[in-house]
Amino acid sequence: MKKIILLLITVSYLFSGTAFSTNVFLQYKKDVPQIKYAARKLTEALTEKNYNVTDANTNYDILISLDVDSIQLGAEAFSIIPEDKVITIYGGDKRGLIYGALALVEHLKNGIALKDVKPERDKPRLEFRGIKFNLPWHTYRPSSALDQHYETVRNLKFWEAFLDMMVENRFNVISLWNLDPYTFMIKPKNFPEASPWPVKEMAEWQHFYHELFRMAKERGLDTYIVHWNIFVSKQFAEAHNVAKQNFYPHYFVKGDTSEIVRRYMRDCVKQVLQEYSNLDGIGVSHGEGMAGMTPLQRQEWVDDVIIKGMLEAGRPVKLIHRVPFSSGTSSDPGVSKNVEEVTRAAMENLGNSFEGPIWTPIKFNWSHGHSTPELVKVHGGKLGDTYFKPDPKNYKIVWTVRNEDFFALRWGVPDFIRKHIAENCQEDYVGGYFIGSETYIPALDYFTAVKEPVDWKWAFQRQWLFYKLWGRLLYDPKTPDKVFQAEFNRRYGSKGDNLLKAYELASNTQLRLACLYDSKWDFTLYCEGFLALQGDTTKYISVNQLIDQPTMAPEYVSVKNYVEKTLKGVTFANDRVTPDKLAAMLEKDNREALRLVENIDVSGNASLMYEVADVKVWAYLGLHLAEKLRGAIALETYRLQGRLQDEAIQHLKKALGYWDKVIEITRPIYKDMPLTHYNHNFFTANKNNLFHWALIRDEVARDVDIALAGKK
Repeated sequence: MKKIILLLITVSYLFSGTAFSTNVFLQYKKDVPQIKYAARKLTEALTEKNYNVTDANTNYDILISLDVDSIQLGAEAFSIIPEDKVITIYGGDKRGLIYGALALVEHLKNGIALKDVKPERDKPRLEFRGIKFNLPWHTYRPSSALDQHYETVRNLKFWEAFLDMMVENRFNVISLWNLDPYTFMIKPKNFPEASPWPVKEMAEWQHFYHELFRMAKERGLDTYIVHWNIFVSKQFAEAHNVAKQNFYPHYFVKGDTSEIVRRYMRDCVKQVLQEYSNLDGIGVSHGEGMAGMTPLQRQEWVDDVIIKGMLEAGRPVKLIHRVPFSSGTSSDPGVSKNVEEVTRAAMENLGNSFEGPIWTPIKFNWSHGHSTPELVKVHGGKLGDTYFKPDPKNYKIVWTVRNEDFFALRWGVPDFIRKHIAENCQEDYVGGYFIGSETYIPALDYFTAVKEPVDWKWAFQRQWLFYKLWGRLLYDPKTPDKVFQAEFNRRYGSKGDNLLKAYELASNTQLRLACLYDSKWDFTLYCEGFLALQGDTTKYISVNQLIDQPTMAPEYVSVKNYVEKTLKGVTFANDRVTPDKLAAMLEKDNREALRLVENIDVSGNASLMYEVADVKVWAYLGLHLAEKLRGAIALETYRLQGRLQDEAIQHLKKALGYWDKVIEITRPIYKDMPLTHYNHNFFTANKNNLFHWALIRDEVARDVDIALAGKK
């Protein structure tokens, strides 16, 4: 009987992929926080796989050694070397060592036993891999969509999870953005009247920031606070009768350059850097809070106040110097060669005053970087070559790829990111990327409507694929799709086999809409909602709007242009994406996406149900767009030639049918979701800016009425 039990245990062990009786000894320097973090994450993964992690350096089965080798490896690089009973993980620095340890953790989670680990070596393609995170206090725009995250973002457990996600995906910069960070971080020594906090609350805020920066440093992440100028606390403004609107919730306001404001902000910068030793740097903007000032005046103010305060802090510090996005004296967007020359000269005059290069973010295709990988515009228009020619010596460009286009639906197009890097990072003056949103905070999950348990707690965990794709591909664009596919299989077993491909096909719908429909600042386009700014109101993109709107991507052809030229006998080149061709692409890819997920059994697994549902929603949105394009072509043809009206009506009815499929899927599983918006009367009788696909069905149906009417 004992033999039978022993045999069953042995067979169970062999088939479980665990290592119940394998003793593992971790050898590492216990006095280095980053190495301790790497060892802790590795210990957690080993224990989960039933390895026995022992403190004894004798009588072990496998030794895992963690060490730094800056001679053989460059910064952030790592190697894994298995030799008999020893697995050595080297990092080119402490950050690289963390990546090496987490690479082994990933293998363990994917079911690879220690005895089967293969040699591995990797290094970063880009130096700067950052996330832009807007804080919900003193936000850039006051909004219920942002305010709702207040308690979640104050929770250090949230940050522990978010920072773990970042380092797991090999991001290396977390930047925290709000109008006035200093009010929450210090009680100014020379201006105590500026602080709104009683002693206890001030201590709580300071504990929060100290712990946040400590956890980031432990994970090898650089930290920055980034703000707009010129903003102070309301208490300071009232005490000194200055900066009368330069405080939350105002943001499009004139700059107050009085001497007391200068001294106050300079002192705040200096004191924050002196009190928060784990804070790496500060980011500056020539933006809101500086209306009424010329570009040169804005730069001089930044130099005299923010830069000077940083240099007076008396310790190494890093600088993010954003490219100006106004060329006049208002807060309106605009670009000019003169502004570019002023900004470049100011950065070059700083020489090597800061640690490492000055990072210079530029908004890629304004607020809608998830569009075409070709640089069409920046904030305000087309960028000149002033920042690039001749090659800069002390600063590097950081492309800011904003996401204002999908908040609820999961997204994942790995080849878009690979192509983006390939096309825009060939020059040495490009340092990397920022990703993140202005009008969305990935904290509170305000989307999930079902009561069944899911495998996420916070919003960013729903979008795990988005972060994994961007982070890992910024580190190494050659990272193969099998790495991302393995994560689906780890979560869902064989049911996840088709999900990566399905997401690539279906969420391409978003990229194609953003290429087709030209956009500028945040609310001029919201792809997952098919909304766009029309006049001073955000509305569903009607068939009329689709016909008339120019394109973002140069190779795309608008409906109006296509119909007018086609009726004149003009033939478009094969490399142009005409509306009829785009409709066919959308039809083909999204039908294939639906086929890939149609037989996935999601019963009993709410997390998998959401993954599959989002593929279907993107796919039906894509089919909706395909029929809408066909209807738009037919309708414009009718307006110019008096034929194809019935065809237009039928296509737009089919488009409405696909929208109803979107509603059918999303109504039971998605809540009505608040959106940030400049115009707070977002929809009629909808004062909280709530969005759901069901809420705008009447606007979608109006397309059929437009076709029936014929004329605009």
